[in-house]
Amino acid sequence: MSRKIRVLIAKPGLDGHDRGAKVVARALRDA
Repeated sequence: MSRKIRVLIAKPGLDGHDRGAKVVARALRDA
């Protein structure tokens, strides 16, 4: 499962968008 989370965090990171990281943080919060 940690692998999936890593990918979700890496994708927005490569994109260079802060918005993606915020979405991931929100998803982790809800989960």
